[in-house]
Amino acid sequence: MKRSKKISLVLLGGLSVGALTACAPGPGAEPRISPESVYTNDYYLPGAGYYHAPFRAFYAYPYNFFDPQRKAYFYGGQWGAAPYRSVINISAPTPEAAAAAEGLRGQVQRGGFGSTSGSHGVWS
Repeated sequence: MKRSKKISLVLLGGLSVGALTACAPGPGAEPRISPESVYTNDYYLPGAGYYHAPFRAFYAYPYNFFDPQRKAYFYGGQWGAAPYRSVINISAPTPEAAAAAEGLRGQVQRGGFGSTSGSHGVWS
């Protein structure tokens, strides 16, 4: 029986991410997005969006998201009539994409104790 290269790539990708995730910072820590970081397809990071592994960048919509009003699929920053097919399911972002995504994450509003920037209060 002949083994499929596609299955080998998927398994290898899954094992790689498992090994890299085991070295990630603990809960609550937000690791920086860099070209050395490896993400699986459709990985979501708050503030950055969904990672599209074949395109090596983060986007607002999940990979191959279908919009019924447009009757189109979203991938790599564009809309298409059919889902995008690729064997790439793990990759590292380009330096430009990593910098842009990290910049977006810096703009995320975070609430919590000790914040004085809110405009909500009993006396307002």
